[in-house]
Amino acid sequence: MIQCPTTLSVLLLALGVASAPVEGADVVKGRKIFAQHCAGCHGAGGVPVMPGAPNLTRPEATMRPDGALATVIRNGRATMPGFRGLLQESEVYDVIAFMRTLLR
Repeated sequence: MIQCPTTLSVLLLALGVASAPVEGADVVKGRKIFAQHCAGCHGAGGVPVMPGAPNLTRPEATMRPDGALATVIRNGRATMPGFRGLLQESEVYDVIAFMRTLLR
């Protein structure tokens, strides 16, 4: 059976995409970034030291969709500064992965 070049190209492209490595967030890197940029207000263990900062050991603060947490980290909220331009996109997700380890 002869395949149409377009179908073959799509199949090869799909196989290439499917076999591409998927990188996950790095909790170890996230811990370092959190210690440097976040712990001053949120506390090293997620219990806030700054009035008004959310307690990251509680699910209502941390168990929101990745995109929602990333938006807050990028843009800031209330007295929290935004980290857009300071953190790479992968670093934002590293921090989120670490934050989730703080849940009790």
